[in-house]
Amino acid sequence: MGSIKNVVKVMNFHSLLRVDKARKRAENYLKVGNEITTILSEIFYNKNLVLDKQALIPNPSMPILDIYIANDYGYCGDFNSSVRRAILKNPNNDKIIIGKKIVYKDDKTVLKIEKDDFSKRFVEIQHYIEKSLIDMAYSEINIYYNHYYTSTTFEFKKIKVFPIEFSGEYYEGNDFVAETDLQKMLKSLVSFYICYQLKMCECISEAAENLNRNQITRMALDKIEEKEVEDRNAMLRKKNEEACFKNVENYKKIIQIGDVHE
Repeated sequence: MGSIKNVVKVMNFHSLLRVDKARKRAENYLKVGNEITTILSEIFYNKNLVLDKQALIPNPSMPILDIYIANDYGYCGDFNSSVRRAILKNPNNDKIIIGKKIVYKDDKTVLKIEKDDFSKRFVEIQHYIEKSLIDMAYSEINIYYNHYYTSTTFEFKKIKVFPIEFSGEYYEGNDFVAETDLQKMLKSLVSFYICYQLKMCECISEAAENLNRNQITRMALDKIEEKEVEDRNAMLRKKNEEACFKNVENYKKIIQIGDVHE
């Protein structure tokens, strides 16, 4: 039991370190990400672009692309089950699945990547998104992932990254002079935005998965400690019972000796 407890303690400690590391990476992405979203919203929904019919507006009849971020490591069954349920709810949407433990694959799965290969193969995702935007192949692009909030909470979440959410007001404060193909420029900006958001979500998801692992290993430690207490109490009871039995037997011998002398 002691060796198992030591292994779980090490896993628990490492998960805490990974949570903190991933959280710091995600915070750096978030700080810039919020600014990027604001700037791009002002460009995409500039009143002049809208009036000139240059705004990047997807065709609502086109299919939807969903990007799922799962986990490839141990102690994350619940974490991945949320991803599986979301996939099964949207079987007709095109899919990019990140995580080998999600065994689902159909003719709508355009790309499947192991979590460990995310950085190495990210260029494949980037190229696919760039081509999709050039062709305006999708009416909507979403990212599904587990979002880290605090050191005790995370939540499975969906964010729409295309089209960029419209606040309800066209921006009139800034005007732009463009000496290039506006549609090409806007598609390039959106591609950059989606890829940035995806990297940010992967960092946040990593923090969430390690938080989940930390919670599970913490529960395992609590169970081990409860078992240790139960074992100690059982041993004490046994010792007390043996001592009590021994005292009773000694008392019986003393009584018997007394009876003989009488």
